Formats: sequence, C-alpha cells, structure tokens
Amino acid sequence: MSEIDDIDHRILRLLREDGRRTFSEMAVEVGLSVAAVKRRVDRLREIGVITGFSVQIDYAKLGWGIEAFTELRYPGTTPVSEIVRTATDVPEVQAVFTIAGDPDALIHVRVRDLGHLQQVIDRLRRAGNVTGTKTLMVLGSWTRDALARDDRRPVF
Repeated sequence: MSEIDDIDHRILRLLREDGRRTFSEMAVEVGLSVAAVKRRVDRLREIGVITGFSVQIDYAKLGWGIEAFTELRYPGTTPVSEIVRTATDVPEVQAVFTIAGDPDALIHVRVRDLGHLQQVIDRLRRAGNVTGTKTLMVLGSWTRDALARDDRRPVF
C-alpha cells in the first residue's frame, strides 16, 4: 500500500469536514497546487482509502428522529447470511453489525416514534430464527466525524 503522509491525512480531515470541499479550497489549506491535491485525492480513491462520498442528513427534520440499537440473538447454527438478510429486509434498519459473542448481531434502526419502534422490533422478532432481542434507545450521539466538522479535534 502506498505511503500516506501528513498532507494526505490533512486532506482526509478536510474531506471529512465537508465532502463537497473543492480542490482549490484544500490546496490553500495544505499548501499545494490544485493539481497536486487532485492527484492525491485520486490516489487515495485508487488505493481504497477513500471509498466514497456521502451526505449528512438530519433525520429528525424528516420525521425519523428516534434511533435505537437492537441486539439480535439466533440459534448457534444460523448462518451469517441469514442474520444479515433478516435485518436488511426491514427498511428502518440503517446498519447491521454481526459480532462475536452474545448477541449475534447489533442493528441500528431509525423510526418515527415509539409505536413505530415497537412495530419494527415485532417484525424483527418474527423474522427468520430470531430467538431474542434487546433494544437500546439513543438519547444522544457523538462521532469523530461530527467533531471534525466542528473543528474540535486534532489533525491526524
């Protein structure tokens, strides 16, 4: 894998803060030409460090303000593919994490209200070979990317 230097890390931080930042804006920040920044971003994409660009959405403003994590348990013989399918068949599921130990999977769900959350959990309980669930509601969240956008974290 190609060497990732301090300038690459600064470019990555700038892109985490704002994925729509222009090469010109980044060039000023890192002290390189626009062409040099573009080459670096292209190289970071080619070697798989940058895997894509995304948008941050305020789901509460869309009416989907409740988040929860639900643990799913399955019989020991359940294939991982079935665990993933069970969760991905439910449109409210945002992410599936298969994990070692107990439970077997942790899923991130986003819903409109508590009644909707109950419906989603009931649907998951009836799906596949689910033997048990435990749901944890999100009261607040923190991410490194959110801190990067707020410029309160160190540059790596």
